[in-house]
Amino acid sequence: MSIRRLSGKERYIDILVYALLIVWGALIIFPLLYVLMTSFATEKEFLTRGFFILPREWTWDAYLYLLANDSFSQSFMNAVIIAAIGTAISISATTLMAYGLSKTWLKGRSVMNFMVVFTMLFSGGLIPTYIVIKEFGLIDTFWSLWLPGAIAPFYLIVMRSFFSSIPYELEESARVDGCGEWRMFFTIMLPLSKASIATFVLFYMVGYWTTYFSALIYLNDSDLWPLQVFLRQMLVLNLDMEQSSSVFQQEIVYTPGVKMAAIVVSALPMMVIYPFLQKYFNKGLMLGSVKG
Repeated sequence: MSIRRLSGKERYIDILVYALLIVWGALIIFPLLYVLMTSFATEKEFLTRGFFILPREWTWDAYLYLLANDSFSQSFMNAVIIAAIGTAISISATTLMAYGLSKTWLKGRSVMNFMVVFTMLFSGGLIPTYIVIKEFGLIDTFWSLWLPGAIAPFYLIVMRSFFSSIPYELEESARVDGCGEWRMFFTIMLPLSKASIATFVLFYMVGYWTTYFSALIYLNDSDLWPLQVFLRQMLVLNLDMEQSSSVFQQEIVYTPGVKMAAIVVSALPMMVIYPFLQKYFNKGLMLGSVKG
């Protein structure tokens, strides 16, 4: 088997593409590397050296400070609760509704499918949504973050398409053996859709973990703030969250090392979880996208 040699033009194009990829990769990696390395630097080094990558003196003081900070620990636990329970609610609601909409005999199926697509194109708006959440008494509760975005329409459509692509003969043979709808869903459909579910678990989890704007609007009690809102207070406002749950009485200037360490800690959970779900990523997206 002969290998075709690249022409001069093709070789130049390849060189250009690789050069652009290297520059693009450096632009992505450099900020991450800077945040990670400077989180181990001392406060004195920030004041004397200015901009640097590798610290001369390595210290864990910034991370120890965060561990001793009750407000940071509380916001971290809030973020874990919001992400864990929110992901469980969203993936359960998405798979159940997608399974129902995949049945052609379901009455009102076309209307419900239209409503799903409609929500992808139009939203209720910030003020009407806030009024609805307030009328339901969800302000200052985690439910204000879970319920409004419990189902992502795009994920629902992909899951519905996957369930529709499963051969009907498989369901018929299961029903002949006395399998009901609930047993069909849990013992046949869910195992077959493991890759798609793992992919959307990752998407939902990242969405809940990084929630900021909704928490800033609906959670007035600082004891309920997730990690992203705490980071905003730390990095932008530099306010001491330990003085009061509602009124900030004393300003505090966090050192750059503490700020960098807080960013590293906030990104760490998703970096740990992603490798375990990565193998399902491409497969999970493709499974439900081959049939409309």
